[in-house]
Amino acid sequence: QVQLVESGGGLVQAGDSLRLSCAASGRTRIDYGMGWFRQAPGKEREFVAGLRWTGVRTEYADSVKGRFTISRENAKNTVYLQMNSLKPEDTAVYYCAASYYRIPRASADYWGQGTQVTVSS
Repeated sequence: QVQLVESGGGLVQAGDSLRLSCAASGRTRIDYGMGWFRQAPGKEREFVAGLRWTGVRTEYADSVKGRFTISRENAKNTVYLQMNSLKPEDTAVYYCAASYYRIPRASADYWGQGTQVTVSS
């Protein structure tokens, strides 16, 4: 079992930055893939960014490439999502997710509770 706790959401203006954090606990010695997803009102949850605990490979949705950066701090079992140049369309609940041995894309083995990000115009 892995527990994921997100933090760092909030209300910002367009063009501002936010950094989300996802702290993992439990069986974290396994090589997980970690990801960030988001769900806006009335829309399906969508993949935003992902990486593996090992290696350097990262993946991003086209809508956030060049603006968002996913990173990890292994010593703290924490994954971050740095979000720059935020747009109103980035408004959503952001979820952290983990999957065994792969970057979660369509599904994940574990989910956090979500953190709200609201971008005003």
